[in-house]
Amino acid sequence: MRNETAAELQAAIERVSQMTAFIGLDGFVDEILHVVDKRESAEKYQRLATIAQFADRLAAAAGRSTNVELVSQITKLGGNGPIMANALASFGLRVTYLGILGYPNLHPVFAEFSKRAQVFSIAEPGYTDALEFEDGKIMQGKHQSLKQMNWENIKARFGLEKFSALFGTADLVGFVNWTMLTAMSAIWSAVLSEICPLMKGPRRKLFIDLADPEKRTAEDISRALELVAAFQQHFDVVLGLNEKEGHEIGAILGVSTGNSSPEGLQALCKEIHNRVRVDTVIIHPTAYAMASGPDGAALVQGPFTPKPKITTGAGDHFNSGFCLGKLLGFSSERCLLTGVATSGFYVRTGLSPSVDDLVAMMRNWPIGAA
Repeated sequence: MRNETAAELQAAIERVSQMTAFIGLDGFVDEILHVVDKRESAEKYQRLATIAQFADRLAAAAGRSTNVELVSQITKLGGNGPIMANALASFGLRVTYLGILGYPNLHPVFAEFSKRAQVFSIAEPGYTDALEFEDGKIMQGKHQSLKQMNWENIKARFGLEKFSALFGTADLVGFVNWTMLTAMSAIWSAVLSEICPLMKGPRRKLFIDLADPEKRTAEDISRALELVAAFQQHFDVVLGLNEKEGHEIGAILGVSTGNSSPEGLQALCKEIHNRVRVDTVIIHPTAYAMASGPDGAALVQGPFTPKPKITTGAGDHFNSGFCLGKLLGFSSERCLLTGVATSGFYVRTGLSPSVDDLVAMMRNWPIGAA
């Protein structure tokens, strides 16, 4: 399957360069940090490797206080939207991005991104301190500016006509980071009532990522899922979830979420799909990914590495790869393969792959990977 998918990708490079994407609506400046365990010298230290070790360090400080040293690894563009859009641009798609990347001027961290995509910003970005460990990450966010991403500001600072034209013609539309953008449901509702009824032409793809909804109320999440399903009338909708999000959405929908085995997660994915009537539902843990789509259920192992160079943004890269497969008309299984290959390349290199990079990875699957 990898060789066949690689051949299809190679043959589709020219098609990809003609495809368009309209993505939004968040934007963050991410600082990737390691937590020091033991410092050996001014230049050398041992890192806390796991979240559990960090939790133990914090728990031991209860009632006594402690000092935690963070070492900056890189400061980079962040937010689900910019990372996904940047990855799509790396494939060669013609990408337009609307978000909060600095206002009235772009924050410098988005300068390179603005050379690869057409970028519009209506507010200042949020800021994230991403504490990375070998088994995951802790995202500490500063979100004061995010409330400025609302329908009124979109119309006033970007323009309803421009939004409608891009939303109504792009081959792929992506709305991500619902959780942090507290006005997103209101934006979706406005788009569904004001723009979608006027759209013409063939059905296109819409990707939605709620992005860790744990801190939102059950009522808010249920309303968001209703809006996601409503878009299916106008688009082929893909709802993307990581493992944690899958359990959270399952709990809201009254689905049993106790089994985290591949079989259990695949059953969960199917049950969510039965209740949220969209084209496709994805759940992507770190080592593999699964989908429930119009062609049934599929599960694909990824090129997992226990020593990633970077993990922040891995899910957004998976999403971009999956959407690339959808745009090319791949089966759910091959879309999953394109997704895991994209995230696998990214966590190993810290770079967004080109289509040629995906082809090479599929033909030379990492030793030790499934």
